[in-house]
Amino acid sequence: MAGYFEPRPEGGAAIALDEVEISILRSLSTQLLELIGPDRTRGQEDPLDALFVEGPSEPPEDPALARLFPDAYGDPERGPDEESRRLSAEFRRFTEGDLRARKREDLLAVVHGLDAAASAAAGEGGGAPAVLTLRSAQSQQWLGALNDLRLAIATRLGITDEDSTEKLFDLPDGDPDKPMVMAYFWLGGLQESLIETLLP
Repeated sequence: MAGYFEPRPEGGAAIALDEVEISILRSLSTQLLELIGPDRTRGQEDPLDALFVEGPSEPPEDPALARLFPDAYGDPERGPDEESRRLSAEFRRFTEGDLRARKREDLLAVVHGLDAAASAAAGEGGGAPAVLTLRSAQSQQWLGALNDLRLAIATRLGITDEDSTEKLFDLPDGDPDKPMVMAYFWLGGLQESLIETLLP
């Protein structure tokens, strides 16, 4: 087990990660958590009141967030018309809060999983890679988080289609985007290997 997820005989997945890999994954996850922002339902004493906290009606200004929380209506090729804008705003008001909460939970599951694996590895000593094990439900959370991380990075790198992805392979080593490109492809490999552990 090295570098990518492998299925566990009892179900779920496992992966061995070194300190650098844990640090990168943790840093990317916490940065995206900060970008998504805090839970607006916190401080609501009544759970019923929390259910009716309305979200925003406009798409996020940050391009990465706009990709994570796209409009629900309209043709992306032609742009939204007045009716699709109205429907998207209404849909967003009542769904974006829950969607943000789920994305936060997925990212927190990654951070907590990495912390637990790193702590266990430190307790064993010797500098061996940390072994992270996931149950099936945790695997789903990790898949969601890995997907969101890749979408956010793709937005920052200007990846819009297969052609723009292919061009990244020709990026010179000295390019300032190179570390982010490497992270993008690495996360893709992690995501693909995790999906394979879930296949029957």
